[in-house]
Amino acid sequence: MDILVTGDRQRWEAFRQSRSTGAHHVLYQPELQPLEGGADLVIDLSLDERPENLMIYALRPELPVLGCLVKTPAVAWEEYRRIYAVNWLPGFYGMPRLEVGIPADGDAETLQSVMAELGWEYDTVKAAAGLVTPRTIAMIVNEAYFTAEEGTASREDIDISMKLGTNYPFGPFEWCRRIGIRNIYEVLRAVHAETGNERYRICDTLEQEYHSFIQQPD
Repeated sequence: MDILVTGDRQRWEAFRQSRSTGAHHVLYQPELQPLEGGADLVIDLSLDERPENLMIYALRPELPVLGCLVKTPAVAWEEYRRIYAVNWLPGFYGMPRLEVGIPADGDAETLQSVMAELGWEYDTVKAAAGLVTPRTIAMIVNEAYFTAEEGTASREDIDISMKLGTNYPFGPFEWCRRIGIRNIYEVLRAVHAETGNERYRICDTLEQEYHSFIQQPD
């Protein structure tokens, strides 16, 4: 199988260090080029940030795409039967089971065939902004920001207590650093916009830190 991987270079480096593609031929393109045939599968690690790639995939509807669609509403891509939303956010590449969102009319058989060829274990979830794991962790991080903002406990104490009390591998602020505050904020924003649920209302401190981050020079 010929696999085309596209997306941010840092994500590509983390992906290839964390997830094996076996003996399959892999070509990496930082920026997606028009698809002229040859690839059997595309792994798009930055599809959330590059929605224009969907127009390229529309020209090859038979081509399966495992795209990072965690921060994008499902209505923006659910018409594509062979585009699957994968949790490719930083910190999740090496998960033993991939989390994959598949729309109601999605081609589940093609997904199963691709995953079997790669030898990857996976679970399908509802196609929705945030999927399941990123949405849950982002909400926990947000609640931790509210707790720290209230002065109930320090960030370090919150991390320690969460690990001890719930047996989580990381505390919420550790998760935030691993996933990136930009991703945490944008997951929360997308889920709140899609659901209107106040539990995803972003803490003021988190929002301030997000804006400070994106204003930093590259």
